[in-house]
Amino acid sequence: MSAEAHRYAVFGHPIAHSLSPEIHRAFAAQLGIRLSYETIDAGPGDFEAAVRRFFADGGLGANVTLPHKEAAFALASEHSEAAARVGAANSLTPLVGGKLHAHNTDGSGFVRDITERHSLDLRGHDALLLGAGGAAKAVAWALLDAGVQTLTIVNRTPERADQLADAIGDPARCHTRYWDGLDGECFDLVVNATSIGVTGGSFDLPMSILQDHSTCYDLCYGAAAASFKGWATAAGARYFRDGLGMLVEQAADAFERWHGTRPDTDPVYDALRQRF
Repeated sequence: MSAEAHRYAVFGHPIAHSLSPEIHRAFAAQLGIRLSYETIDAGPGDFEAAVRRFFADGGLGANVTLPHKEAAFALASEHSEAAARVGAANSLTPLVGGKLHAHNTDGSGFVRDITERHSLDLRGHDALLLGAGGAAKAVAWALLDAGVQTLTIVNRTPERADQLADAIGDPARCHTRYWDGLDGECFDLVVNATSIGVTGGSFDLPMSILQDHSTCYDLCYGAAAASFKGWATAAGARYFRDGLGMLVEQAADAFERWHGTRPDTDPVYDALRQRF
C-alpha cells in the first residue's frame, strides 16, 4: 500500500498553529503505523470543496477545528450520537459511495483527561460551565454523562445558554444563570469554554463561587489559558488544569476510530507539557 493511501489531515482557518499533525504522527510512530498528516487551511466558502477533494484523493480521515465544526456536521450523511447531540463534528471518516460519517470527540476527550489523567471523580459534583458555543455543548453533555450532580451554564449572551440547557432537557440537573447572577452560588468544578482568554477579556466572576477543594479547567492551553488561570489562582482554586490533555485525548479518540488501536497518550502529553 502506498504512503499516499495513508492520508489524514486537519481542516481549520487559521490552522498553521495546530498541534494535531504532531500528535497524530507521534501516535503513529508509537504503533508502527505509516501515515501522512497535513494541515489544510480552508476559508468557510472553500471548506466543503476542500473536504470533498481531500477524500476523493484518498484521504482516510480528517479532523476539523474552528470555524468549521458545524459545517463538517452538515456535510456528513451519518452522525454519531456525540456529534448529533452537539450539532458539530471534529472528525470525519469516509464511507462507501463518497459519503461521510461525522463524530465529535471533544466531550469524551475532556472527560478522559479530567477523570483519568487528573483523577477527578465527577460524580456528585456541582459544575459551572462558562460558555455555550460548540466545545461547550460537547462538554455539557459529557459532564452530565459523567454523573455531575448539577450543571449550571452561563454565557455572555444568555439566550445561547438557555438554548443549550433546553436542548439537554434535564431541568432538575441542568440550568442557567446570568453571568452577573452567580453571587451565593458555589461549585466544585468551573470549566471555561469561552473565548475570553483568546480575545483578551477579563473574568469578572465572584471569587466566592469556588470552594477550598474546587478545580478550574480551561479548554484552552498555553497563553490562551493565562487569564482564567490568573482568576482561578486569585480566587483560591486548589487545582487548575488547562486543555492540553483534552487536545491529546480527543485526538486519541479519533486515531482509535481510524486505526482500531488506542495509543498511549501519556508520553505525547508529557512531551507537549514541556513546551506549554
